[in-house]
Amino acid sequence: MRALLTDAYRTLVPPQEDRHGPLPPLLLTLTLVTGLVDAVSYLALGQVFVANMTGNVVFLGFALTGADGLSAPASAVSLTAFLAGALAGGRLGLRFAGNRGRLLAVASAAQAALVAVTVAVAASTGGEVTTPVRYTLIVFLGVAMGAQNAVARRLGVPDLTTTVLTLTLTGLAADSTAGGGRAPRPGRRILSVLTMFLGAVVGAVLIEYDRLVLLLGLVLLLVVGTSVAAYRLSAGGTAWTRPPS
Repeated sequence: MRALLTDAYRTLVPPQEDRHGPLPPLLLTLTLVTGLVDAVSYLALGQVFVANMTGNVVFLGFALTGADGLSAPASAVSLTAFLAGALAGGRLGLRFAGNRGRLLAVASAAQAALVAVTVAVAASTGGEVTTPVRYTLIVFLGVAMGAQNAVARRLGVPDLTTTVLTLTLTGLAADSTAGGGRAPRPGRRILSVLTMFLGAVVGAVLIEYDRLVLLLGLVLLLVVGTSVAAYRLSAGGTAWTRPPS
């Protein structure tokens, strides 16, 4: 238990010598964003994911067989948007390969611009999700989450992919002492799971009370905060901004 708490604390408040610097808490913030965004997509946009592509591919398969409540066009559009965002994120990763802090700052700024469009569109209808609003949100949020996933992959911080928890949960169990492993980073892995869970809960509550615009505004605030923090903390070219070895 002590090791778990120590690891969790070092994730939230990294020591100065940590090779990833402030990236872990910043990526946890984006993990929270993922929970919020998938609450929007699944609960408000009609059972489709814009961040969790494993679930989205499965939904597409179900929808093509005529399963009730699922839309093949919505899943296909989301998948296409996510891939476009991942492609853009990959290009950003090459452009800012030498400075991880600047990469996260620029990518989060671009992500914030995409989310800002969804806030404006949702606000224009008072939070009512018409068909045009639905597909606009799917496209812009899908691109935003695809870019986020690609950039997180490029940053290379273990157990903080921000959008996928399958490998994190697998590692938590398989690498535990009970599983015959040495239990590396259990606190970070548990924090990652709990953070996405928290985002999903908060998102679901806000959707339940018809606060779609507020929810998207919260997502925007978190992404902007991540961009500003990454930019300010990376000033001066500190060691953690260099690519991981």
